[in-house]
Amino acid sequence: MLVPRSIEELQTAIQAASSVKVVGGGTKPAMSESATMSTRGLNGVLEYEPSEYTFTALAGTPLRDIAALLGENGQFLPFDPPLIDAGATVGGTVAAGLSGPGRYRYGGVRDFLLGVRMVSGAARVVFGGGKVVKNAAGFDLPKLMVGGLGRWGVLAELTFKVFPAPEAFRSLKIEAASSQQAMQILSRLAKSQFELSCLDWEPPQRIWVRLGGLAESLQKRMSRLQEFVKADVDMLDGADEAGIWHAAREFAWVPHGHALVKMPLVPQQIEEVEDCIRRVPENVPRRYSVGGNVAWIALPVGDDGDSTSPLAHELPFPALALRGKWKRPWIGAPATTPFARRLLSVFDPEAKCTPDEGHPSRP
Repeated sequence: MLVPRSIEELQTAIQAASSVKVVGGGTKPAMSESATMSTRGLNGVLEYEPSEYTFTALAGTPLRDIAALLGENGQFLPFDPPLIDAGATVGGTVAAGLSGPGRYRYGGVRDFLLGVRMVSGAARVVFGGGKVVKNAAGFDLPKLMVGGLGRWGVLAELTFKVFPAPEAFRSLKIEAASSQQAMQILSRLAKSQFELSCLDWEPPQRIWVRLGGLAESLQKRMSRLQEFVKADVDMLDGADEAGIWHAAREFAWVPHGHALVKMPLVPQQIEEVEDCIRRVPENVPRRYSVGGNVAWIALPVGDDGDSTSPLAHELPFPALALRGKWKRPWIGAPATTPFARRLLSVFDPEAKCTPDEGHPSRP
C-alpha cells in the first residue's frame, strides 16, 4: 500500500496509479476495503491560532490528537466527530461526512470546514475555501468534499473553525411508557425553546437529552427541562454523563460482528423505518440521533460473512455503510446526477478515484 508523506509524493503516486482508493484510520472499513493508498503519512497540525479559533491539519491526522490540542485551550470540534478513540482521521471524517450527536446544537462537519487542499484524480493540486472564517471567494469546494468518499481526489490538508468548549454538561435519561410516547417526547423537545446540545432516541422507549453551558446555570435549566418532559427521568453529570455520549460517538452499542449504516432522514420518516424493521425476525439495534434526523442502524451479518441481513435491501431510504462487507458503501442510492458527472470530468477524467461508478458523491 502506498503511503505518501507529502503533497508532492501524493501527486506522484496518483499520477502513476491506475486506480486510487484511500484509507485513513481504517475505522469505517465498508468505505476503505481494498484500499491502495493510506493517508497515515500525511500527519500533523500545520497551523493553529487559538485566538482566531481555526486550525489547519494534514488529512491523516488522528482526531484524538486534534481534540487534545484544542482541549488545552478550552476549545473543541462542535460537530462532535464520531470514532475519535477508534482512530478516525480528520480527512476520513470529512470524506465520509460524519458528525456526532452534537450536530443537533452546532451543525455538521460541513458547517465548520473552511478550506481544503486536495490532489485530484488528474494529479493536480486544488485549493478551495480559505484559512479564515470570513471567506467567500471562489467555488465552495470544501462542502463538495464532505461525504464525497474520495470521489473527486485525495484530501491532503483541511482547515476548520472551532468553538469554545462548554464549561459543563448535564444529561437526562427519559424512560417513556411506550415507543409512541417516546416519539411524542422527541417531537416536543425538538420543537421546544430549550437550547439542547444533543437529542437522541434509543428505541423502543429511551430518550437521551444533553445540555451544555455555564455550570451555575445548568441546574435551573435542567429543572425546567424535567418539568417540561413530564415522564420518568434520571439526571446524569460528571463521568457518567460523559460516558453516555462517548459510547454513542464510538458506537459502543453496536454488537460485535454487526454491520453499521447511517441513514439521513427527517423525523416524520422514522415510523416508516420502524415499520420496515418490525418486518424482520432479527434484533436490529438502532439509534435515532440529531433529533431524529439521522438513523444509525446495526444490521446482523449473514452466515457467509459477506452479506448483511435481508433488511439491508428493504431499507426505505438511501443509506451509507460504515461497517460490514458491501459491494459499494452507498445503499439504495440513485444514479449519478449530471452535475456529478461534469465534476468528475474536471477533477477525475480517467476515473482513478471513482470507486463506484454510477453512484452519487453525496449519499
